[in-house]
Amino acid sequence: MISKIEYEEIGRKIVHASYEVHRELGPGLLESVYEVCLAEELRNLHLEVERQVKLPVIFKGKVLEKEFFIDLLVEKSIIIELKAVEIILPVHEVQLLTYMKLANMKLGYLINFNVPLIKTGIKRKANNYFV
Repeated sequence: MISKIEYEEIGRKIVHASYEVHRELGPGLLESVYEVCLAEELRNLHLEVERQVKLPVIFKGKVLEKEFFIDLLVEKSIIIELKAVEIILPVHEVQLLTYMKLANMKLGYLINFNVPLIKTGIKRKANNYFV
């Protein structure tokens, strides 16, 4: 398990990498392009990154033949859900929180690259974050 200080340092790197990708590419591309570029930028910052990580659907204690896919999993501890949409809707935030609960993760980021300023596209979400 990583410490709160480590979570915060990784979070800073995620935000920095998001700024770098957005500065380089700008808005208007497909989510999949931002995904590969952000994964590369995070690896350049010496973080472990997995793409399209399967997350099983569990219903009443039973694993079903369906799965969700986490866009990016950083250091096996932080979920990043990426979007390239006109506006972030409440359902996007709920999607991230659901993934976090199902994966038992404490911290996640919802990042929408289809914005003029990336700082308006980054939302940090916590799930029992060091409670």
